[in-house]
Amino acid sequence: MNAIPPQAPLRARADGISIRDVEMVYRRGTQVTNALSGCNLDIPAGSWVSLIGASGCGKSTLLRILSDIVQPTGGQALLGGLTPAEARAERRFALVSQSAVMLPWRKVLANVELGLAVARVPRAERRRRAEEAIEMVGLKGFEKAYPSELSGGMRQRAAIARALTLKPAYLFMDEPFGALDELLRDRLNFELLRILEETRATLLLVTHSISEAIILSDKVVVMSPRPGRITRQIDIDFGHARSSMIRDDPRFGRLEAEVRHALGHSMGG
Repeated sequence: MNAIPPQAPLRARADGISIRDVEMVYRRGTQVTNALSGCNLDIPAGSWVSLIGASGCGKSTLLRILSDIVQPTGGQALLGGLTPAEARAERRFALVSQSAVMLPWRKVLANVELGLAVARVPRAERRRRAEEAIEMVGLKGFEKAYPSELSGGMRQRAAIARALTLKPAYLFMDEPFGALDELLRDRLNFELLRILEETRATLLLVTHSISEAIILSDKVVVMSPRPGRITRQIDIDFGHARSSMIRDDPRFGRLEAEVRHALGHSMGG
């Protein structure tokens, strides 16, 4: 089987993500937790990046800073030159978490429309964009189903569809497939690749899976245990036209070993 040829590296553009000297300290009474320390990262627009590291290393905290959920105690994060708060106001990003939160009394179509409804998008436009996103994630025909009638994987696809209705330039995903079985997780990985190719969104993914990080990334960013620091950035040179055959490429195994070694080194192993 032929190996997948390497692609030219992506070049950073002004509309990418820039993280500079970001620190995060949580204080609760006399208790102080240093979650992040001196994090620096550039993510070119249209590229795919994964954050990987031990539990509690600050991966999700970094995603929460970019999503304007928490404010860093030091440094700065910018999305296309905008602060996270400015990017949120312009609806430039969407966040998909591990738990596909859906309103149980609303059918799939109404759940997918929810973000647009909050944004006061006119009803006809809401319906058009929701139906388009539902078809994109492979849920056409389930528009009138309730969340309780869907499998876990289908609910997660609906959550992704809801994010896609906002047409985000930046898609943030925090362990989106972590609760799914391995076979379903693998299938959704490649469906996500197809969606990213169609939307051209910039992906920042938090994962604990080395193989998932390689499949879904142009760059795997390894983080140290708390306080979280970026200790290694590993380029994944498979281009964006990927299929399940990626695992048959000899480089895939070498990259898995390289990421595993980097993780061990980050933890002092």
